[in-house]
Amino acid sequence: METDELRASVAAMLSNAWTEPGFCVPNPTTYPFQWLWDSCFHSIIWAELGDERCVVELENTLANQHKSGFVPHMNYWGDPEVHADFWGLSGTSSITQPPMYGHALAELTRRGFTIPADLASKARAGLRHLLDRPRTSNALAPVWHPWETGCDNSARWDDWVADNKGFNFDTWRQQKSQYVLTLNADPDGAVEGSQFEVGSVGFNALIAWNIQEMASVNESDDELDTGASQIVDAVSARWDPRLGSWTDSDTGSGQIRTLDAMMGSLVDPRPETLEALIDPAAFGAPYGPRGVHVDEPSYDPDQYWRGPAWPQLGYLAYISARQASHSEVAQALANQLKAGAAASGLAEYWNAETGEGRGAIPQTWAGLAVCVD
Repeated sequence: METDELRASVAAMLSNAWTEPGFCVPNPTTYPFQWLWDSCFHSIIWAELGDERCVVELENTLANQHKSGFVPHMNYWGDPEVHADFWGLSGTSSITQPPMYGHALAELTRRGFTIPADLASKARAGLRHLLDRPRTSNALAPVWHPWETGCDNSARWDDWVADNKGFNFDTWRQQKSQYVLTLNADPDGAVEGSQFEVGSVGFNALIAWNIQEMASVNESDDELDTGASQIVDAVSARWDPRLGSWTDSDTGSGQIRTLDAMMGSLVDPRPETLEALIDPAAFGAPYGPRGVHVDEPSYDPDQYWRGPAWPQLGYLAYISARQASHSEVAQALANQLKAGAAASGLAEYWNAETGEGRGAIPQTWAGLAVCVD
């Protein structure tokens, strides 16, 4: 698919997904609500397309922020009670997701869009709330549900499967629902406490990096800057040269080499990790980096979060290489993301070896393919 054709397809996909009060449903059948990091990525894509809806979508992403600064990972605009019994809240979920609003605001600013002052303030409050979470023993901010990382069935959570007999899709789905029931959801304050608590390196790297992104285009915030530095130090301390990867704290399976852990390269760039992203003997594949290292026993290029290529992680991998001025890796990742998006029909994720689409097709965040060059 040529670049102009890809841009036209992405623009049509986002326009078809646009709904009231102003956001894109990722897929109208599979994902008919608003998700936090999806909408942040949509905002970036809208900005790349030169469309003012980039600001509207980001505003609605943060519209239901709690007084504490907590940003829910889902907004139920049309039917606020549809999952209220499950979450213990009306209109939103009771967990968050990676705070990609820092990067989104930076990208919109770089492209010349005007950012409302209250929107930047909300983003800072959301990042500050994450820094205020009680730290793990390794000084990382904890996640209280695997869904908070966005990497739902990652092999890095296999220790937390209830029967302790290895990963099973149905058992893990039941376990994740049980973890939601243990959350302490307060509509006026923080959402905290769970049977699940992990110091996720990938999640923490995205916190620190989004703070850095905000700082690059906004006034300095000493509290956020100090918190980001602490998180970066904690991420760097989790580097394992034997594995060639960062490792999560508080879980043995956190040593499994997955692409989400390689997000550490956004704040702790290492040449060997960037090269591993395109190395066929590691993460490198024709249609984007594999979600799991090819030598891991859990690697499966077709199974949800067990090895396929994901466009949002491919995009972030590209950004990490571009930031480090590793142009060869950045160009390869850009080409692979475009190829995977086109071959898969703009899918939610795809087989990194063949480009065959998996999950919801189309899914809006595949439009990130137009944001790389």
